[in-house]
Amino acid sequence: MANAKFGPGGNSESFYAAGHKSTVEAPAWVAARGLDAYEYEAGNGISAGEATLRAIGDAARKHGILMSLHTPYFISLSGVEEEKRLKSISYIQKSLWAAELLGADTIVIHCGSAAKISRAEAVSLAIDTLEKTIEAVGDTPIHLGIETMGKINQLGTLEEVVEICKRDPHLYPVVDFGHMNARALGGYYTDVDSYRRTFDYIGRELGDEIARTLHCHFSKIEYTNAGEKKHLTFADNEFGPRFEPLAEAIVKEGLAPRIICESDGTMAEDALYMKGCVEALS
Repeated sequence: MANAKFGPGGNSESFYAAGHKSTVEAPAWVAARGLDAYEYEAGNGISAGEATLRAIGDAARKHGILMSLHTPYFISLSGVEEEKRLKSISYIQKSLWAAELLGADTIVIHCGSAAKISRAEAVSLAIDTLEKTIEAVGDTPIHLGIETMGKINQLGTLEEVVEICKRDPHLYPVVDFGHMNARALGGYYTDVDSYRRTFDYIGRELGDEIARTLHCHFSKIEYTNAGEKKHLTFADNEFGPRFEPLAEAIVKEGLAPRIICESDGTMAEDALYMKGCVEALS
């Protein structure tokens, strides 16, 4: 039986509608809905203090919620201005500090742009930034997750992420299925085999255990000719990808990914739907 884990990225609208105001309350709320994971969203920067982050981590441990953290969006591993690019190191360091307080085992990092330089140059800059980061932070037990990206001019195809992750054992791929589908203009995930190919590729390149326990994001995403436009909810029937074939791949292959839902306002509800799909097939 597959042992996949599911949870929201941030707080659903229903969390606030129920009268909750602080993310300290989120782990209990998530657990009460039968979910297993939570990704702390720090896209706009880490503003919470040590006491708050520690309280969220304590609540997560109490309620059995697996934690991860999404680092600030202004991190750019491949930025062409060296001074700005190397500032990303301090942002990642602060993210690791917050992740430790949260009890998170993974931080999720955006790769950056590949708009003004070649993709090979962007990969090289990203690797340089991450090598300097690892040198600065030392042997952290927290995974530095490198996310596949949704806009075509961004660094972060699956192949680019895997190439980056090969450089150091602290680096792990974070596969965002919605992003990958959006940058392929809807053609990346169409059936069970297309999902299975992603796990098989990661297994061949980085090892079966990384593939089996992959940290993932999932949402339906509207796209244009440039790739990702905006996140949607599972109620949308126009844009993909569909989760049901992924559920089938998870169960058939005995995979145990952690899947964080990034739907627009319905993250917990759609995460619970995903968990239900996998349980129904198990």
